[in-house]
Amino acid sequence: MTLAGNVAIVTGSGRGLGLAYAHELARQGAAVVINDVDEATAAEAVAGIEAAGGRATAVVAPVGPTETAKLLVDTAFDTYGRLDILVTNAGVLRDTVLWKMSDDDFDTVINVHLRGTFTCVREAATRMREQGEGGRIICIGSPTGQRGNFGQTNYAAAKAGIVGMVRTWALELKRAGITANAVIPVAATAMTATVPYFHAAMEADAQGDPMPDFFRHTLGFGTAADVAPLIAYLASDAAAEVTGQAIGVGGDRLQLWSHPEPVVSAYQAGGWTPEALAAEFPTAVGGAPQSVGEQFPPLPDELQPPQA
Repeated sequence: MTLAGNVAIVTGSGRGLGLAYAHELARQGAAVVINDVDEATAAEAVAGIEAAGGRATAVVAPVGPTETAKLLVDTAFDTYGRLDILVTNAGVLRDTVLWKMSDDDFDTVINVHLRGTFTCVREAATRMREQGEGGRIICIGSPTGQRGNFGQTNYAAAKAGIVGMVRTWALELKRAGITANAVIPVAATAMTATVPYFHAAMEADAQGDPMPDFFRHTLGFGTAADVAPLIAYLASDAAAEVTGQAIGVGGDRLQLWSHPEPVVSAYQAGGWTPEALAAEFPTAVGGAPQSVGEQFPPLPDELQPPQA
C-alpha cells in the first residue's frame, strides 16, 4: 500500500492523535498540510516529518471559520498542486455538567468540532469534485458521540453530528468517487491522562513500555500510533469501496460500529393513545432499553492506581 503522489490535510495535527496521523500519511508517501493554532507547534510538526524524509507544510489558523477551510485547501493546491485526502481531527474540550455549561462552553466545542468539520469537508469536497479524481474524507468521531459521557453535552453532540454528516456525505459524494468515513479512536491522550482508571496504561506509555494487555486487548485502548494505520488505510486505494462507515480502533482492537436501527417494534391499530402507551409500553418495547455511556470492567489488582 502506498500514498505516493497523494496530498493530505490533517487538521489539529500539531500534536497528539493528529500528529500521529500526519506522520503515518507522510510515511506512506503523502505530502501533508499540517494545521495547528500555535505556530511553534506546527513548525515542529513539519520539521519532524521532514526529518523522517517526508514532505509537509503548515497552516496556522483555528478550524471552524470558512476562511480557514479555504486557506487549508488553497495551501494544498498552491504548494503541492492537488488534494486527495482530508482528515478532520481538530478539536477542543469544555467539559462540565449540563446545568453548569455556558453558552460559550457549548458554542466553542460545536464551532471547532462540528462546524469545523463541515466547513473543511465542504471546501475539500468541492475542490476534489472539480479535480475529478476521487478523494478520501476521514472524520474523527469519539465513543462519547456513540454512547454519551457524563459532563460532555457539547462534545457528545458534536461527535454524534459528525457521524451523521459522514453518512450523508457518503451518499452525496459516491458518484464523484469520494469516500467519507468516521474513525472512532480509543487512545492515550491528555484527557485520559487525568483519569485514575488509566493510570497504569498512561504510566507505561510515558516510560516507553508496552501497555498491559488488559488495556490493549480487553479495553481496546492503546497509543496514538495504534490509530494511525487505520487512517492510512482509509486514505488508500485499498479502501475505495469503504464509505459511510464508523470504524473504531484502539490498542489491539478494530471495530465496526452499527448504524442506528430499531431494536423492537410494536403496533397499535389506529395509532397509540397515551392510555395505550401507559398500558403497553413496558412489555411492548420497554423491556429492551438501550444502555448509555461506557461501562469499563473492574481493573485487575495489579493495575489499580496508587491511593492518594
